[in-house]
Amino acid sequence: MSNEKMKDSLELISSKEFSHYDDMYKVVDFLNKNLAGTNIIVGLSEKGKIQMINIYREN
Repeated sequence: MSNEKMKDSLELISSKEFSHYDDMYKVVDFLNKNLAGTNIIVGLSEKGKIQMINIYREN
């Protein structure tokens, strides 16, 4: 799927910035595995020592 189509198919529900936490990727992975089939996707981005968790709804 192209980036443009993916952007159109995901609706950002919420995001939160916080200080770096080494194991946050494990939390995101846990949530995505347990929310499979619910049209909810959790994403994680990082810029330096700041992380952002994003929650999306698939359209």
